[in-house]
Amino acid sequence: MAKEFSNQWALILGGSSGLGLASAHKLAEAGMNVCIVHRTRKSDMQALHEELKRMKDAGVEVMDFNKDALKETTIKAVLASIPKNSCKLLLHSIAKGSLKTMQAAQLNMLSMTDLDITLHGMATSWYEWTQALIAHETFTENARNIAFTSEGNAKVWPGYGAVSAAKATLEALMRQMAVELAPLNITTNCIQAGTTLTPSFKMIPGSETLTEQAKKRSPFNRLTTPEDVANSVYLLCKDEANWINGTILTVDGGESLQ
Repeated sequence: MAKEFSNQWALILGGSSGLGLASAHKLAEAGMNVCIVHRTRKSDMQALHEELKRMKDAGVEVMDFNKDALKETTIKAVLASIPKNSCKLLLHSIAKGSLKTMQAAQLNMLSMTDLDITLHGMATSWYEWTQALIAHETFTENARNIAFTSEGNAKVWPGYGAVSAAKATLEALMRQMAVELAPLNITTNCIQAGTTLTPSFKMIPGSETLTEQAKKRSPFNRLTTPEDVANSVYLLCKDEANWINGTILTVDGGESLQ
């Protein structure tokens, strides 16, 4: 593959697994340098180091920060390491949220604190990072600003209330940034992935049932893979996607149509 993104960086928030990690590999193959902010247990670090080595073997620079992406100190440390005017892509893939229910009879009830943490982790932190990159002049010309949403943005699944609210907030921020950041030559979009067996999806109560339902709904009788979604991230980074702005790109093989 041609190294079409040489000397440009992708900053991926939550890139140690799932959609973020697959996107990092895809972009590294296309010549884009990769910076991943993640929270990884010590027991899982060896596996992640092997993934990072694969990216480096593609001939790109790779940085990773095993830090809390929601802390201001992390934002400052990351942006101090990425050269100015070099970040082609900010990809928000943080999956930090509550899966508690709203049923008051249960001890494990969703609280306002749970809701606030989820909204910040999975939605408003995207805006916070975006503004930080702008303030530090980190974005390139014609930069991309992308976040992952889900079909749960408008559907009810038990225990998904906080995440659903975060996804709806994420999409509202996307529309607003798409218009207000356009004068800075930044396009802002969301990608709505189909049902994908990521670590965060498996934590959803009843994920096994959702998986079987998704397979039946899919016209291709299969689930979405992280690589399917990574391909769409790559496509949105290409020059041919310069005029795609303020949209929710559905990448599910038609699953959500049925």
